Amino acid sequence: MTKFPLKTKAIPPIMPPSPFEEVVGYERIETHYAEALRGPRRYKKEAVLYDLYRELNNVQLWRDLRAGRYVPGPYHKTIITEPKRRELSIPQLRDKIVQLTIHEELQNLFRPVFLNRSFACQYGRGPVRAAYNVQHDLKTAHRKWGDAAVIIKIDVKKFFYSIDRTILKRIIAKRFGAIKKKRPERYDDLLRFYKLLVAVIDSSPEGERGIPLGNVSSQDMANIYLNELDQYCVRYLGIKLYTRYMDDVVIVAPDKETAREWLAKIKAYLAERLHLETNQKTKIFYTRQGVNAYGFKIKGTHLLLRTETKRAVKRRTKKMMEKMRAGEITRKEVEQAAYSWLGFARWANAYTLCKKVFAPYRFIKVEGEMLYGAISRPCKTRRLLQKRHNLTKTHKTVET
Repeated sequence: MTKFPLKTKAIPPIMPPSPFEEVVGYERIETHYAEALRGPRRYKKEAVLYDLYRELNNVQLWRDLRAGRYVPGPYHKTIITEPKRRELSIPQLRDKIVQLTIHEELQNLFRPVFLNRSFACQYGRGPVRAAYNVQHDLKTAHRKWGDAAVIIKIDVKKFFYSIDRTILKRIIAKRFGAIKKKRPERYDDLLRFYKLLVAVIDSSPEGERGIPLGNVSSQDMANIYLNELDQYCVRYLGIKLYTRYMDDVVIVAPDKETAREWLAKIKAYLAERLHLETNQKTKIFYTRQGVNAYGFKIKGTHLLLRTETKRAVKRRTKKMMEKMRAGEITRKEVEQAAYSWLGFARWANAYTLCKKVFAPYRFIKVEGEMLYGAISRPCKTRRLLQKRHNLTKTHKTVET
């Protein structure tokens, strides 16, 4: 039988700190310019005007970065309503290129200090891996402590808007100081890169505190900020069963008494050291209830989709079908959106649910109706799998 290996993205190795001239080099600017214009964004007015003088604009940006003259431009505001209402601050295309460049180097500098229990904004990580890590922790806790085990669910109140930028700069400076001790020859490069980071951080339109939702670099900054909490919980409190994705933290404790003690210390640490507060979603409950986190209802035996996720996909699909009938979007765009969601839903026990949601729309095929794995594979592989599946069905019909 022909095997079709899954296409996986290679995780780049951790490299020594790059010279500043290389970090903001023209080749990287060209690469990140192409990345910033992926998909329909290339047809926006700003992108078209920038592209008319692409080489001139990129060269000017490269010169400004090298000379330390770069100043981020103003943001424009937009509001999204899914999964909940949020105000985003979107940077200009020129600034987005710089932030993609910053992201690449920040990953290289901070990956060695991130814990393997942190799953946000890192290569080879994400919400699905975080959910499976929690599930593994629930199984471990049940084996060690039985029904006495409890879950601490921590959620930070207005996280992005509450980040203290002074503390954030101090954390980055501390990491750069540690690198400088090992590589003193990189001092000037680190200093220039730090000044660039400060310019991006201080460009935030959120007032005295907070970093903007919508910035490419904001996720990196948020991850660096809460890495301090990771280190405190794992190294100082000795918590073994710990998972964090952005500001959502799930901890499994042996009993309620220990959980209350840990939670009190974590709240005090967040308030005193990071100037953050937890919201009303922060709770302690028994592991047998499972936990709603990272888009799933996580139990020790299986994953389910959250009720909010089910309602949202039904509502979104209905709206897309109305737009398709009105001629506002094409059938191909509807299929792409549906298969994108199905790629997420396939990780949960949701086959019957998916069939039910998309039953009125016959052109959307759910995995299982087609050969398993066919939807998420490349076009050529999909066609081969579907052809083989159809031949099998025909053969069975002939036999009966």
